[in-house]
Amino acid sequence: MQVYDFDQVVDRRNSDSIKWHYFAEDVLPMWVADMDFAAAPAIIEALHQRVSHGVFGYAAELKELREAILAWLEKRHGWKVKAEDLIFLPGVVVAFNLVTQALCTEQRGVVIQTPVYPPFLSVGQNAGVPLLSSKLAVRWDHHYEVDWDSFEHCLDQNAGMFLLCNPHNPVGRVFSRAELEQMAEQCLRRDVMICSDEIHCDLVYDGNQHIPIASLDAEIAKKTVTLMAPSKTFNIPGLEFSFAVVPDPQVRQKIHQARRGLVEGVNLMGMTAARAAYQHGEDWLDQLMVYLRSNRDWLYQTVQECMQGVHLPLPEGTYLAWLDFTRTTIGEDPFTFFLQEAKVGLNDGRAFGGGGEGHVRLNFGCPRSLLQEGIHRMIMAWEKHQRG
Repeated sequence: MQVYDFDQVVDRRNSDSIKWHYFAEDVLPMWVADMDFAAAPAIIEALHQRVSHGVFGYAAELKELREAILAWLEKRHGWKVKAEDLIFLPGVVVAFNLVTQALCTEQRGVVIQTPVYPPFLSVGQNAGVPLLSSKLAVRWDHHYEVDWDSFEHCLDQNAGMFLLCNPHNPVGRVFSRAELEQMAEQCLRRDVMICSDEIHCDLVYDGNQHIPIASLDAEIAKKTVTLMAPSKTFNIPGLEFSFAVVPDPQVRQKIHQARRGLVEGVNLMGMTAARAAYQHGEDWLDQLMVYLRSNRDWLYQTVQECMQGVHLPLPEGTYLAWLDFTRTTIGEDPFTFFLQEAKVGLNDGRAFGGGGEGHVRLNFGCPRSLLQEGIHRMIMAWEKHQRG
C-alpha cells in the first residue's frame, strides 16, 4: 500500500488560490474550507490522462461515474441508491439554492440552524422566501445540540423546507440517528421537505458515524434531497462537481424545471476527478483521516493547555474548529484581533449567523508545521494580550 506524505508543504502563494491570496502576504491563512494537501495521486493521474488527449469539447457523462458513486455510498455509508436518483450539479451551494427555489413555492420559508455555513444565510433572499433561523443550543460542556423548541417553532412558521447541515459546519457535530429521526419526524408531520447538505460526510472521526438522513426510511427519503460531493473529501473544490440524491421522481422533475436553462452540465475535469476519487481514492482518504485526527487532537489539547477560557468543542467531523472567545477579554471580534496581532487569517464567526458572535472558525486541514505555526502565533498574541 502506498504511504502518503501529508507533512509536505505545498507552496500555494502563486497558484491563484483564494485561500492564500485573500489576506496580505504576511498573514497565514487558516480560514476557508480548502485543505493544503495535494490531491490523491490517482486523481492527478486521471487528470493528466485527460489533459494529454488535448481536446476539450462538450463532454458526455463519463462511463462508470454513477456506478462509482453508488458503490462509494453503499460501502462508506451503507446507503443503497439507484442510478436514476442522481443529479449532477456544479457545486453544493448552487445545488441548495436551486433546490430551495424549486421546493419553497407559495412563499413557504426555509429553516436553517445557526451558526451555519454562511451561504445558508442567503438562500431565502435568493429564492424570495422567508428565512427561518433556529439557533443551535449549547450545553454546559460546550456541546452543540438541536434546540427542539426553537426548531419546531420555525417549522410552524409556514416552512416549506428544512436545510440541514450534517456534518455541521462550523460546529463539527455529526448528528446521531436519534437526532436525525426526530428532525425528520418533525418535518414529515408538517409536510416540510428536507434538503441535507452532507458535503463533509466522508470526514468523520472514530466514535462517530455519518448517517444520511434519507437512509433512515423510505418515507423520509421521498421527502429528502441529499447533496454530496468529492470536493471536501478529496480537496478538489476548484473542479466544481457535486451530486444530488433525489429518490422521488416528482421532486427530481421540480429540480430539473427550476434549472430554467441556467444550471446545465458539469465540468469535464470535475467528472474525471470524481470518478478517479471514488474508484481509487479510498486508501488516500483513510490515511488523511488519521492525519486530520492527529491534527484535531493536538489542536484541542494545545488550546486547553495554553488558552485558558477559550472553548473548543471537539469536532466529530470536518477539519474545521469552532473557537469560542465569548468568555475572554478579547471581546466579540477575535477575528480582527488575531488578524492584526497574530497575522493569522481565520473565519469571522459573525458571518455564520446567530450564535457566531465572539467565535472564529479555524481550518486544521493542513500540514502539521503550518498548524503549529498558526497556533504559535495565536498563543503569542493571546499571552501578550493577557499580560496587558
